[in-house]
Amino acid sequence: MKRKRNIVSLLTALSFVVLAVTGILAFARQFSIQLVGLHALMGFVFIGLIALHAVNNSNHLSRYIRTKAIWGTLVVTATLTVIFFWQPAPIRNILRLSKNLGPAIDRFEIQDDGLVYQYTPASNYRMKLNIRAGQAFDAKSPPHVAIWLENASFYHIKTLRGPDDLGAGRTSLPYWDFKVRGWEEAKQAAENSNREISEQVEVDGLSAATQNSSFDPADYVLPGDRDNPMPYRLLIEIEQPDDDQPSLVYSVEIDNSTPRAFQLLDLIGYPKREEDEDQEKEVWSLYFVDERFNSALELINSALLTINRSEEPTEPLKP
Repeated sequence: MKRKRNIVSLLTALSFVVLAVTGILAFARQFSIQLVGLHALMGFVFIGLIALHAVNNSNHLSRYIRTKAIWGTLVVTATLTVIFFWQPAPIRNILRLSKNLGPAIDRFEIQDDGLVYQYTPASNYRMKLNIRAGQAFDAKSPPHVAIWLENASFYHIKTLRGPDDLGAGRTSLPYWDFKVRGWEEAKQAAENSNREISEQVEVDGLSAATQNSSFDPADYVLPGDRDNPMPYRLLIEIEQPDDDQPSLVYSVEIDNSTPRAFQLLDLIGYPKREEDEDQEKEVWSLYFVDERFNSALELINSALLTINRSEEPTEPLKP
């Protein structure tokens, strides 16, 4: 019996060491399914060992339960659990030190000093958009924001971040909404055309990308042909609810043939629907900001795009 207790105690201690080490590594390093999997599965083993340890030492544990210390430990444990789950500002600041962004390829965070968007579609490519807040920015009542990519022909190719409230966002961010609907229609038309052609004749390379015509964002962000990359743009549309001012659009050109690590976005105007005499086609254009704008211009102090690239092999980007 004593030997059994010793074995359980040693296994419990060693499994705790593994949990502690993997927990620290998971916090300090980028996401790894092997590391997280090891930590999670060892956690289940640890639970089983704790149960055996409790059975083997039930007499000692029963004495602890009958002491007044049990109430203090319960209060401390419950308090820490609530704080860590609620994540007030000090806890969030600690968590921001972590290099583990999880398995998702993008992250969007609203902070007191602005907005941060991170996009990591491959191990050798990391994009970060840091939007510094202006005087009119309020993290408690954040603005509607959309972030997307366009090709050199000004056609939408991927929405990186859409508004949280899609219904209100489509109304508040009309330029992004117009671009997305145009992309959806063009993509559907291209798929129908390709289907009709494939039914008639066999064509090799039917879906190959042509300059500025691909619907796959990988052809722009992570081009397979490094000698002939396709330029594209990143855009932001932002609007503060209930300020009675149109949304504003910011943009930056990205060219992988002459890569730059840091680029500032420029204000390129506000969207306005054009009057179409034939009423056959919806058209939105961007106009220069005029005297109607005041607080809307103070939502963003600056927007900095940072792109880190390397030559490591990568997996294809998913649309």
